[in-house]
Amino acid sequence: MKRMFNAFSLGNLDIVNRFVFPPIKLGYGNPDGTVTDRQLNFYQQIAKNGPGLVIIEPVSVTADGREHPKQPCIHLPESVRELKKIVEVIHGEGRLACLHLNHAGAGALPKIIGGKPKAPSVMTCVAREETVSDALTGEEIEMILGGYKSAAEKALEAGFDVIEIQGGHGYLISQFLNAKLNKREDRFGQDRLLFAREALSRVKEGAPGVPFVLRISGNEMSPEFGISQEDLLPLLKLAEEMRIRAIHVGMGNACFSPPWYFHHTSLPDKPQMDALAWVREHTTLPLIVAGRMGRKEKVIKVLDDGLADLVALGRPLIADPDLVEKWQTGMDEEVMYCGYCLQGCLHRMKSGEPLGCNLNPAVGLPELVPTSNPIKVLIAGGGPAGMSTALYMTRRGHQVTLAEKTDHLGGQFAIAWQAPGKEKMKQGLDTIERSVKASETSILMNRSLDTALVQEVQPDLLVWATGAVQNIPEIKGLDNQYVMTSIEYFQGEKEVKGPRFLVIGAGRAGIEIAEKLGKEGYEVVATKRTEPIGSMMEMITKKLALMRIGQMDKVTLMPHTTVKEFKSDSVEVEKDGDRITLEPFRTVILSSGMLSAPGPDEDIVNAVPRVEIIGDAGEVQDIFSAIHAGYDLALKY
Repeated sequence: MKRMFNAFSLGNLDIVNRFVFPPIKLGYGNPDGTVTDRQLNFYQQIAKNGPGLVIIEPVSVTADGREHPKQPCIHLPESVRELKKIVEVIHGEGRLACLHLNHAGAGALPKIIGGKPKAPSVMTCVAREETVSDALTGEEIEMILGGYKSAAEKALEAGFDVIEIQGGHGYLISQFLNAKLNKREDRFGQDRLLFAREALSRVKEGAPGVPFVLRISGNEMSPEFGISQEDLLPLLKLAEEMRIRAIHVGMGNACFSPPWYFHHTSLPDKPQMDALAWVREHTTLPLIVAGRMGRKEKVIKVLDDGLADLVALGRPLIADPDLVEKWQTGMDEEVMYCGYCLQGCLHRMKSGEPLGCNLNPAVGLPELVPTSNPIKVLIAGGGPAGMSTALYMTRRGHQVTLAEKTDHLGGQFAIAWQAPGKEKMKQGLDTIERSVKASETSILMNRSLDTALVQEVQPDLLVWATGAVQNIPEIKGLDNQYVMTSIEYFQGEKEVKGPRFLVIGAGRAGIEIAEKLGKEGYEVVATKRTEPIGSMMEMITKKLALMRIGQMDKVTLMPHTTVKEFKSDSVEVEKDGDRITLEPFRTVILSSGMLSAPGPDEDIVNAVPRVEIIGDAGEVQDIFSAIHAGYDLALKY
């Protein structure tokens, strides 16, 4: 374990430990490239007692290679001034700062760059809504190469200690290297390594003496479009030849294999470890491993097996910026472990919102300060919203009592991790629960909130966080069926009777139930009145789930389908206006949406000065919204 905290030499620099923060897009900046307080808060949180090397979010060497409207800039006159602010924050915490240089090529976002993306040849980036790129002209290639040199010069001027060049993940350098994509007939097609060599040379010219890191994909995980090992190998040899100081090994391709690019929680570990071992075999340079490395046992094994020299922690540090310090001081049980679900981070970024986290609502925000007006708070409900309220209200100095009517905390979060591929989410729930129990919150289990409890506690504020209940559709004959709700299914409250199941409502929970039953060999039909199937699901999670379900012969998904009537020997449904008769089912599982639980009755409302209704009790949304509702309420009081 001590090896994780040993210093490591990178050229003429010493990294204080074996951890690196990788380049993660934040969406915190201003569209004009100016740096915001939230960006500075974020990097201070990450750097404080954290990874020895902090790589800031990607910058495009020219404006036509950008991926996000709030991406930091390096091509503007004021870029040095703005980026220097981030460098000073990182240096202020005694950590090294690294600038990540990229050009997305075909992966650039058209609405940001004001036109079609440019790539070595005409190609389609599937992840960019089938956008077809134009082929770069020789003059445009030279402008981009000039951008690499200019960016390196500005990095040096801004005070960055290290520069990382993106050479993988299906971005521009990788596109030039890839024989499946580069169909040029000029010198950049005849020698596919030429663009990479020129880009690295320009960076070295612009920032002589600065250590460089090269980022690659160990495997782009796209047999049809991803770069082959044969095409990747010359880049590794070039890195040695040009005295690159380390290779940063990720996975996937931003255009053709986003689940691997983002390291989704449900993917197996073996392809990543195999790819890392292949890179280790083919280079003598130090390696940084990236992707789902937020578990100590995995870090130790990778270091002990000699597969990597440094470990990148991205999302794990977003979930808990103090992770490295907690590991070093033996506070493992206090770590808020990332579940790699992508729901609070990638899902929000794709929706145009800033990066967030299901587990850490304070990411990038100033530290909570003690209140000058402590009050007594009574919380009804120990689900995500209730636990979050208790945790952050006590941190502000309020006197908190939490009443939970069942024998456990967690609400629907306590069952969410049981869905296929979500098992890693349980550790985050466990940490929140431990944190609440370790706080100064008075917790009352198996206790419903009533007027007697209100009179006993005499709160200044009542927080109603009782969550949601299952919506029960009105369907003729449903009362004669063996029925359970989605919550009852995941909680195991009723016997699962097969072999044939009908899931009414193929939204997020319905899809998860259908897959789980399908994996167990049952015959499943899941209906949904409207499109899309799997609504409310994070896009990569949905894509992977539907792909797995598509391989199950006994699972049938029926969109645009309304269940009309249950008969003794059949089930009548209507699909796209046509009446269809289905064979009867042994069990019917209701996953037809959730409704906010009833609010406090009038006697309770009249007995307290103030009432706040939050989380699903106020509006049915998701775990992210529930956790953040508790934090936002603590800010209010």
